Amino acid sequence: MKPPGNAYRIGSGNDVHRLVAGRKLILGGVDIPFEKGPEGHSDGDALAHAICDALLGAAGLGDIGRHFPNRSPKWRNASSLLFLRQVAKLLVAAGHAIVNIDSTVGIEQPKLAPYIPLMHEKLAAALGIRPDQVSVKAKTGEGMDAVGRGEAVRAEAVALLVSIADV
Repeated sequence: MKPPGNAYRIGSGNDVHRLVAGRKLILGGVDIPFEKGPEGHSDGDALAHAICDALLGAAGLGDIGRHFPNRSPKWRNASSLLFLRQVAKLLVAAGHAIVNIDSTVGIEQPKLAPYIPLMHEKLAAALGIRPDQVSVKAKTGEGMDAVGRGEAVRAEAVALLVSIADV
């Protein structure tokens, strides 16, 4: 019996950043008014970082640290939408297309619902896909762990790819 082909591939990604005063809160490429933002080398966009890892993992291309090392001055304060654009190019070069992305952001405050439609648009534009191929959900930490205490932001993502030869 012939083994099944590699038409579809799935990957998962996650990221967490400590929230600190004096940084912008950027999630899904959207600048959200808040008194704290993610500590990080780039803009600290935990959602974009989790999506990068999900896509890279699905394609078997490593992780975000391999492609955008946090020791490189090139990526200091860089927009994570730039990371997503580069990942999209890597996927095409490897023969993959994005089917969809499902993600969840955990943050106690602020409420993200008003910003989610713009996140869909910005993430999709960076990846060269339609906004309806991107899902973003928001959850609180219910007062538990670093997210629930307002000390951190966490994001998780799952991505489904298809071989371009099968599109």
